[in-house]
Amino acid sequence: AVGGLAVLAIGVVLVRDGAVPAWERSTFEAVNGLPDWLYPVLWPFQQLGVVIWGPVLALVALVTRRYRLAVALVGVTVAKLVLERVVKAVATRERPGTSIGSEAELRGDVSAGGESFVSGHAVMVAAIACVVAPYLPRRWRPAAWVLVALVMVGRVYVGAHNPLDVVCGAALGV
Repeated sequence: AVGGLAVLAIGVVLVRDGAVPAWERSTFEAVNGLPDWLYPVLWPFQQLGVVIWGPVLALVALVTRRYRLAVALVGVTVAKLVLERVVKAVATRERPGTSIGSEAELRGDVSAGGESFVSGHAVMVAAIACVVAPYLPRRWRPAAWVLVALVMVGRVYVGAHNPLDVVCGAALGV
């Protein structure tokens, strides 16, 4: 948690003026410029960050009598909704279609404008991974974090977020 807050604090300082530093732009271009054939592969993974997954997984936890897990999943869903807005009140940055410009390739129904920092998808999937991983068999725990990474890469690949948006979103989720 302390590490996540430290990463988030550094990110807030870096994006506070709304600019995209050159190193971040290069990273964005490398991921966003990956081949188009990856879209059908990455698109489903980015959907794992949608806020509905918290309540859906909480219902699964209730059915399987994992009551503490169910409460934790509802808790991280509520925390995501609140804390994401708190961060956006402190630091805001536009989506790559605006902050990077016409060089950003927007795939699917990604909007060119709107607030981008922090990525709500990254917040949600990282928070879910934190509360679900301890319930998984030890050998399956890394899979939760692989899914987090795939959501983060997917959000940059489709042009919805800059790299710091997803890194700081995951940090907030942690």
